[in-house]
Amino acid sequence: MQKLFSFRFWNSIARLILRNREVILALIVIATIALATQWKHMQFTHTEANLLPDDHPVNEEYNKFLDKFGEEGNLIILGVENNNLDNYQRFNAWNALADSLATFEEVELVLSTSNLPNLTKNSDNTQFIVKPVLQEPLKNDQELATFKKKLFNDLPFYKNLIYSENDSVIRTAVYIKKDIVNTILRKDFIIDKFQPILDQYASDNQLDIKVSGMPYIRTLNAQNIVDEIGMFLLAALAITSGIFFFFFRSWRATFISIVTVVIGVMWAFGLLGWIGYEITVLTALIPPLIIVIGIPNCIFLINKYQQEIKKHGNQAKSLQRVITKVGNATLMTNLTTASGFATFIFTESKLLVEFGVVASICIIAIFLLSLMIIPIIYSYLSIPKERHLKHLGKTWINKFVDWNERMVKRQRIPIYITSVVVLILSFIGIYQIKVSGSLIEDMPKSMQFYKDIKFFEKSFDGIMPLEILVHSKNEKVTSLKTLKRLNKLEEHIIETPELSRPMSIVSAVKFSKQAHYGGDPEYFDLPSTYDAVTMSKLVKKSSNDISLMKSFVDSTGQNARITTFMKDMGTDRMERVEENLREKIKTIFPEERYEVTLTGKALVFQKGTNYLINNLILSLSLAIILIAVFMAWMFKSLRMIFVSLVPNLLPLLITAGLMGYLGVPIKPSTILVFSIAFGISVDDTIHFLAKYRQELIANDWKIKRSVYGALKETGVSMFYTSIVLFFGFLTFTASSFGGTVALGALVSATLLFAMAANLLLLPSMLLSLEKSIANERTFKKPAIPLIPPAVDEEEE
Repeated sequence: MQKLFSFRFWNSIARLILRNREVILALIVIATIALATQWKHMQFTHTEANLLPDDHPVNEEYNKFLDKFGEEGNLIILGVENNNLDNYQRFNAWNALADSLATFEEVELVLSTSNLPNLTKNSDNTQFIVKPVLQEPLKNDQELATFKKKLFNDLPFYKNLIYSENDSVIRTAVYIKKDIVNTILRKDFIIDKFQPILDQYASDNQLDIKVSGMPYIRTLNAQNIVDEIGMFLLAALAITSGIFFFFFRSWRATFISIVTVVIGVMWAFGLLGWIGYEITVLTALIPPLIIVIGIPNCIFLINKYQQEIKKHGNQAKSLQRVITKVGNATLMTNLTTASGFATFIFTESKLLVEFGVVASICIIAIFLLSLMIIPIIYSYLSIPKERHLKHLGKTWINKFVDWNERMVKRQRIPIYITSVVVLILSFIGIYQIKVSGSLIEDMPKSMQFYKDIKFFEKSFDGIMPLEILVHSKNEKVTSLKTLKRLNKLEEHIIETPELSRPMSIVSAVKFSKQAHYGGDPEYFDLPSTYDAVTMSKLVKKSSNDISLMKSFVDSTGQNARITTFMKDMGTDRMERVEENLREKIKTIFPEERYEVTLTGKALVFQKGTNYLINNLILSLSLAIILIAVFMAWMFKSLRMIFVSLVPNLLPLLITAGLMGYLGVPIKPSTILVFSIAFGISVDDTIHFLAKYRQELIANDWKIKRSVYGALKETGVSMFYTSIVLFFGFLTFTASSFGGTVALGALVSATLLFAMAANLLLLPSMLLSLEKSIANERTFKKPAIPLIPPAVDEEEE
């Protein structure tokens, strides 16, 4: 391992690259073409993120529910305000829309006001039969008024299913076939068939139709991800290359950098297709991330090349020194960045594992591309002219570096005091952070489908499904005793303001009793023991068509489901609702007779958020330990570990404190900030400490001279790269996804704080602790000469 960081090793790498330019370029072209052929295998995700591992108990419970009742997320809801269906022509058109949707082969069932089944008894009262509430299209407004009166007053079974509690909204329920819900066929149906017919109907009838449901939300959300990939790529490329040109004032250098990162992006897409990972809201960020991280590599390499050219004007020596002197430091910075992403692999969340694997591989790939492409291309070009080197003597950047040096020399105490005050304020902010496990919080709030979610949430008291699976160990769930227990639980759910009116076998049995008593809504209630006996005789004689239990009871008759919907709420409130619900379940259902499971998409996501937070704290700790081990190996000093970690942990704490003050919750998107930012910000520390040790060797262990020399040498590059990274991540704030916006803004802020800490706090600590951490014994025989002394190949 030590050989990997030796001067001779990197000297050999420089020879290999510069003496085999044509072969290396050919290999890069071949690899790029090969990976480009894998683009066709790229797939976009067709499901929402599952943050839990497959073998997690919550996932196992959810899969058990799916095995018994099938996919829950196959319902699309159409809604329109009741007062907009104010005449029979519009109402007939609304029903015609539902009938036309039912003709598509992708649709399993449509339940609407056009085909509502009404349960009644036959003429001789010997069996139940089902008749449509609406036999034929309405002929006048009087018939419409009669129909609405019957629907709202006489059919409580359809309350909160077809019409809202206050009769203000009428809905149509479209059930997609379960076998296409998680496939591309769902996306093709919604984009190519469902959406056009809906838009046409809304236009023809001047109606504002609200649409929601998991299949619809997933499809439009995924489509938004696809649309944003191109925008992010162009924005990241334009901004980072624009800043690069502003600093270097060289079209040639800018073009070389663009070519390098574009090849890296092509490799990233090819890798996604080759491995077979789906493009999710996270993996979609990898291509622009490659641009944002790749440009700083180019800055370090090109800046060093131009510095060498300005120093002695020998192109061959300059190219050799670029690889020899910057290559190993850049390798270490990319390894630490890749390590920050690779720690996601240990979360056991498929979503994050895939993101960590691809991101870490691509970061190493962009390092290798930068190291090979930049020296090789410059070897074919003429030596940079004087105008290309003017930026090296810019007055303003030199003033900035001089200001840093003055602050470190004369204002160390204020720097320490400021750091401590900021740290205390950060801890106060951290205690105000809340956790969010909302399934819809990160969805683009400007999109119509998000506004429709909030519309249905207001009208129907929730949109995120919560399922309760009740398993009866000894008797059928249709027994009167069990039905009464189910009814008690439903009453508790109705009293919970965060939950919608539930649907279960209880509602179907109440509907049967209402039919038994001639359709009188006063009898929409559970039957007595006598009623149950007489009703069971009618059910036995009835055809299977009248069975309303199929969706609520499985084939064994021992498993029942209660379906309710939750409002969008914070994790704390959701946990209280869940705890309250579980306590009620314990009092209603004795454990020796019943097994009750809470599940559903919203609950799985909330549990996944908590799981993710715990695991990402572990992964961040692992990243910190890895860096600490590296510093210990590099400097053989415990104090140096402290000195190197403080400037990188302080920015993370500041960002966490800001999240508390600004009300930004901890959620899957924002928790990523810390591992990503730490992996990137530690790069500046490595560059500075590596140069600092080189200065120690060159300056005969004179500490102050070495610190100031390292500050002058690395200050410019640290400033350039930090600014590029800041604006590069800031492009993510242009996203319509709240999580992506938060990720971009928080990483940008953290990296800015990290730059200040590495330019002010780090050298200050080195000077204050110089007698303890910097002496000849510590550095005379370094374990890893990260950046060797400036000697030429021929001088060695």
